[in-house]
Amino acid sequence: MSPTRPFGIISPQVVRRDLLASVVVFLVALPLCVGVAVASGVPAELGLITGIVGGLVVGALPGSSLQVSGPAAGLTVLVLETVQEHGLGALGPIVLAAGVLQIALGAARFGRWFRAISVSVVQGMLAGIGLVIVLGQIYAMADTAQPSSGLGKLAGLPGLAAEIAASTAALSAFSIGAATVAVLVLWPRLPARVRMVPGPLAAVALATAVTAGTGLSPATVEVSGLLEAVRPPGAEDFGQLGSTAVIGTVLAFALIASAESLFSAAAVDRMHGGPRTDYDKELMAQGVGNTLCGALGALPMTAVIVRSAANVQAGARTSLSRIAHGLWLLLFAALLPAVIGLIPLAALAGVLVHAGCKLVPVKDLLPLWRAHRGEAVLLAVTAVAVVVTNLFEGVILGLLLAVVKSAWETSHVHLGTRRLTGGRIVVTLTGNATFLRLPRILEQLEELPQDRPIELDLAGLRHLDHACRVALESWAHRHNNAETEPVRIRHAETTGALLP
Repeated sequence: MSPTRPFGIISPQVVRRDLLASVVVFLVALPLCVGVAVASGVPAELGLITGIVGGLVVGALPGSSLQVSGPAAGLTVLVLETVQEHGLGALGPIVLAAGVLQIALGAARFGRWFRAISVSVVQGMLAGIGLVIVLGQIYAMADTAQPSSGLGKLAGLPGLAAEIAASTAALSAFSIGAATVAVLVLWPRLPARVRMVPGPLAAVALATAVTAGTGLSPATVEVSGLLEAVRPPGAEDFGQLGSTAVIGTVLAFALIASAESLFSAAAVDRMHGGPRTDYDKELMAQGVGNTLCGALGALPMTAVIVRSAANVQAGARTSLSRIAHGLWLLLFAALLPAVIGLIPLAALAGVLVHAGCKLVPVKDLLPLWRAHRGEAVLLAVTAVAVVVTNLFEGVILGLLLAVVKSAWETSHVHLGTRRLTGGRIVVTLTGNATFLRLPRILEQLEELPQDRPIELDLAGLRHLDHACRVALESWAHRHNNAETEPVRIRHAETTGALLP
């Protein structure tokens, strides 16, 4: 049996290495599961449930053997908007429906097509999400309510700064969050022995210990127990799926979660030399996980690059590591829930501010601008659109711009002229003539002498769309006085496509 299968015959050395890797992944996932849930406006336990399902269920399914699934910062904004607009009860049916759609897409072999999505759109989407997370969690670091819109968050920053300066409670909470961010930034520079403890866990643990030791009393995570947090959706909750707005949210969940998961899989495949990801099976595995999360009323899941990279770097060889990390999450949530209640919300906000900053590809922007300016503009426009509007509309705008950009770049057309005896002019068009190039084509034709007979030779065109054909016919009629002598159109494949 293949060594990538969790229940095959695996050597004791591989088992030991995978179990050690699973502990590292668990320590990375624990604060992120709780932090994403809190930032999404749902009970902290729902983030742990999604992490558990991502480990125990999705971890055992075929697709990608080493990437790890759970609640992701990339969906925080969309979940928060959904809960605020439709209520917590609607989250379960929406996630379940998105999971069913993912299963259907994987079964129809659409998984590989997600790789055709423009990388710049995905990076712009993640950058926009990162900016919204940072803007929102800065307010959470000060234990202050945040505006609902991205522009509102930006406009409220001066007032937030004034409140932090004027309020001792806000200042102390913000200091905890800022110290958490500082620890996360400095952690990679520490000695390797220290870095054996994952940065997010160390930052949260230090913040919790400092608040307990100094007698500070910032807001902490509220816990009610794992079983109490499970809320399977009822009939009235499923009734909301008939709303057009909810259907759009389902599509957004399914498409964004799928794209993020499959892009993560491609990145993880570059980190190891083992078997490559089967994208269709991985998409179905993510769909199964989201269907189960929806049935439990939990957060949606994606494959998460932070946990996946930690898994590979810790030396994991098989799926056993990601399954075991789900088991450790389950044991922790069941046996030590009170520990979660000691964590300051400001510290979790600091973790998410750091995670949000890492979603913005600052270092890649200048090289991208130098090499591919169109792609850099596409990335920036998508990011700004996500901040200014919302996640779904921003991504749709980015995808539309990517299609238009691709159409513009592929519709190159060259117009050449040659003069024949008798003053006749032959105009030859080569390339791809689409409506995007039509204004320039007509401008060049109108610059030709108006008192000479002209022929349009379209034999060299690889593509001529309907808009261009109609416009060229109209121009030929006007130029050659077609009202007295009808224009004869001959097709390129038979006569060279002369429009006399």
